[in-house]
Amino acid sequence: MSKSSEFPVFLFGAGLLTGATLTAAVTLAGRNVNEIGDLARFAVASPAVAQIAAAPAPAAPAAAPAPAAAVVADLPQGPLGLGRPALPEEIAAWDVAVLPDGTGLRPGSGSVADGEELFIEKCAACHGDFAEGIDQWPPLAGGVGSLTDRRPVKTVGSYWPYLSTLWDYVHRSMPFGAAQTLTVDDTYAITAYILYSNGLVEDDFVLTHENFGTITLPNADGFRPDDRDVAEYPLFRAEPCMTDCRPAPEVSKRAALLAVTPTDPNGKPAGTIPAFSTASAVQSVVAPAAPAAPAAPATPAAAAADSDAALIAEGEKQFRKCAACHKIGEGATNGTGPHLNGIVGRPVGAVAGFAYSAGFKEAAAAGKVWDEAFLSAFLADPKGAMPRNKMAFAGLKKDEERAAVIAFLAARAP
Repeated sequence: MSKSSEFPVFLFGAGLLTGATLTAAVTLAGRNVNEIGDLARFAVASPAVAQIAAAPAPAAPAAAPAPAAAVVADLPQGPLGLGRPALPEEIAAWDVAVLPDGTGLRPGSGSVADGEELFIEKCAACHGDFAEGIDQWPPLAGGVGSLTDRRPVKTVGSYWPYLSTLWDYVHRSMPFGAAQTLTVDDTYAITAYILYSNGLVEDDFVLTHENFGTITLPNADGFRPDDRDVAEYPLFRAEPCMTDCRPAPEVSKRAALLAVTPTDPNGKPAGTIPAFSTASAVQSVVAPAAPAAPAAPATPAAAAADSDAALIAEGEKQFRKCAACHKIGEGATNGTGPHLNGIVGRPVGAVAGFAYSAGFKEAAAAGKVWDEAFLSAFLADPKGAMPRNKMAFAGLKKDEERAAVIAFLAARAP
């Protein structure tokens, strides 16, 4: 319901009762008056029905009953005294929209820490523990810089323009199957955790109705007003041509005169099917084909190359879970996470221009290096291998998955 609505609002039940009594009046209007008198006691709530029921009974019907439309036209006009205007509290209960400027926002607050617990309990089944998305359910974090890709990753951090949209949608429609069960403070906390998952706030951040307007999402300037009424609609509103729109078509040449069918060296049309010989067909069926020579056994070097290629291909498949935040390959840049070019053997926290979290800074100061052992441990449990980092990923639990990803990272190094 729009906040700018100024017309009176009446309760649904009142409108329903008004329709019922009016229908009763129209239906009973054409019946015998004595019958109306018997039934009128069931519709005494309507003055119109009571007026019809109280009419004197005629000796005999002199003419056909008046049409229903005429009866309706003769009914009293104006309010019938049913229902009442909705109270401001009742309107406010329905008016839950939150606008980009914060209008409609409820007072409250919620921390990233509380939001993490709520998110894992109520949201992670679809969106993952770190808002990375599960199966076909959408991710809510990552994807920064991907909007120009062939398959952009549209998340709160990469695509959504306003924080109010996130707060309003969570409060109004989530969790799936249990909409509007979250309190106002729960909604603030979950919104704060999603901001943290996108690297937009720190882990000690508390979101309130007072600091709500200070948060600007990265794609706030990525939208423009809808100007199709000026830029596009006029192109399709010209009067269509109905007659003499194009010159009448005419045949200029014929294929028989152009010699378009090619011929073979014998002068016959190319592609002519050769004559079929029964004897040759029988011979080709009866005579077995010569067995093919056995393939030479693969050398150990070739087998190892095939195995490495398969491992790298599997790693590329597993890396799709990381691609929302990390780029790799020629021209890769930092996004939600740093680029991963040359990561195998590189010191921790060494990518220039990326704002690392406290956990990465401590590991860099301790001289940690991304060797295969540390990479495998980190990919298995990012929070356990490096406390106080903001890696929004649950980890790869299978050894073969981690080995494949490491092989892919090493092979894709520029």
